Amino acid sequence: MMSHGAESDSDDGMDDFMDKFKDQRYKNGFTDNWEEEFNKIPMFMKTAPEEIDPKKYPELACIQSIIHDEDRSPEELAQSLKDEGNAFFKEKNYKHAVIAYTAGLMKKCGDQELEVILLTNRAAAHFYLGNMRSSLNDAVAAKKVKPDHLKALIRGAQCCIELRNFSESMKWCDEGLKVHPTDNKLQELRATADKHKRAAERDARRNKVKEKKLLGEKEALLAAIKSRGIKLLQPRSAAKGSDSEDEEDRCSAAVEQLSLDGLSSREVTGAQVSLDEQGSLHWPVLFLYPEHQQSDFISAFCENNCFSDHLSVMFGEELPPWDSDRKYLPQNLQLYFEYEEKETLYQVDLETSLLKTLQHKRYLVKAGTPSFIVLVKGSSFREQFLSGKKVHGL
Repeated sequence: MMSHGAESDSDDGMDDFMDKFKDQRYKNGFTDNWEEEFNKIPMFMKTAPEEIDPKKYPELACIQSIIHDEDRSPEELAQSLKDEGNAFFKEKNYKHAVIAYTAGLMKKCGDQELEVILLTNRAAAHFYLGNMRSSLNDAVAAKKVKPDHLKALIRGAQCCIELRNFSESMKWCDEGLKVHPTDNKLQELRATADKHKRAAERDARRNKVKEKKLLGEKEALLAAIKSRGIKLLQPRSAAKGSDSEDEEDRCSAAVEQLSLDGLSSREVTGAQVSLDEQGSLHWPVLFLYPEHQQSDFISAFCENNCFSDHLSVMFGEELPPWDSDRKYLPQNLQLYFEYEEKETLYQVDLETSLLKTLQHKRYLVKAGTPSFIVLVKGSSFREQFLSGKKVHGL
């Protein structure tokens, strides 16, 4: 948000020029084609022509010749480029203003006052373009040339606020107030920077407390999992074993490197294993029904509960709509988990607790979500699905 009008952001008496301009009258009136004629005046052109015809655009051709007249001194050329930049700035064409001010600075005219104006004006153009770092660099350069330059000090403080470097903004304000002790803008910026600094420090303290709490919860969760001997399948990058490493060794490595890298289910399912106040773990659990390519998800399966506790509810009075044959009755269901490395299935007793199953030496929790396959006892699909696989009981 602009704190000053565009005219007040450019230096060197443009306001006086505009006041004088108001008292002058055009000697030649416009015709009925006034819009076309108006567009030929350089200051009011909406777009610059690709080719400048001196007969069609005499004023613009004159300005161009003045700007690029190499016979003129570097100071005169820099002054002309500054004026061109100011014209662009007033039109809010900040990109072209930056180009003009930059060209003026490249003339290295040696006039420190003019160089400071070019730098502060370019800083203003960069500021409104959102180039805060470039704007700050110009303010710094201007302050080096003229340490007490008010606009440079104000712009530096503004940029630091936008860059959320509130302490640095206060330093700029303090430097400025030493030489401009009554300047309202510097006082206002310092108060704003101080307010933001205090808020940022407060937020940082809160975040630190929050992070410490989360770290404690994470450590307690990992300790609870490790104490139970539950193995998490870590991402390949975390398990530093070779591809030929024995699976049992990899499981052991997974426990040794136990971390929340193996509990990434929150990103996929929106749930993650948690530890309640009584010290019990609650896992997100996935049930897969390959016969119908369906699944069920339980977001918080208490480790002390048996599988039958959930399946009897899921397949109780009302069977799922995809079970057209009405065969997924609790008494018909069989539960398995897969040991993928050996293409082996382990059948799970429905009266077994989740904890006991997860503690099995062949069970690996993948992506933080234990998963189980549900089949119908005696069905043709079950026979086909188990064909070629080794099946063990727990």
